[in-house]
Amino acid sequence: MGLNLNDKKAVVAEVSAKVATAQTVVVAEYRGIQVAHLTQLRAKARTQGVYLRVLKNTLARRAVEGTQFAALADSMTGPLIYSISDDAVAAAKVLNDFAKTNDKLVITAGNYAGKQLDKAAVTALASIPSREVLISQLLGVMLAPVSGFARGLAALAAKKSEGTEAAPAAEETAAA
Repeated sequence: MGLNLNDKKAVVAEVSAKVATAQTVVVAEYRGIQVAHLTQLRAKARTQGVYLRVLKNTLARRAVEGTQFAALADSMTGPLIYSISDDAVAAAKVLNDFAKTNDKLVITAGNYAGKQLDKAAVTALASIPSREVLISQLLGVMLAPVSGFARGLAALAAKKSEGTEAAPAAEETAAA
């Protein structure tokens, strides 16, 4: 059953609100995928904080109209599933990971911060580690010199304490 005009306006408003705060939108063709697999994809998207929805392309075009994702409207043909995320990498990563295990999901296009992406660019975007991983890697690099210095001081202190303990033992053997 089709949507009436008020339902369509509600869908466009909902998607427009998501697109307004999004950094990335990825579009994939889902023809032939079983419902159970789509349910798994939706569950994974929810855990990653990705808004995933099957939409009529005309409604999706209206939702991105006047936004940084307006260039994506040219790629909106066929049965598509839309992945929208505030995280720059999450939308691409969810669809790309699912496409690796299910060949019927075909990534067609994407848009990151107003820049149009083809399938190869979406795959490259998906290979970037998440923000949390990048922050932890940066902190590890920043803490490496400090922890190395601390280990060096601890080793120096241990060596000096060994030298001071060995000196009285040497004096006792010399006195005897």
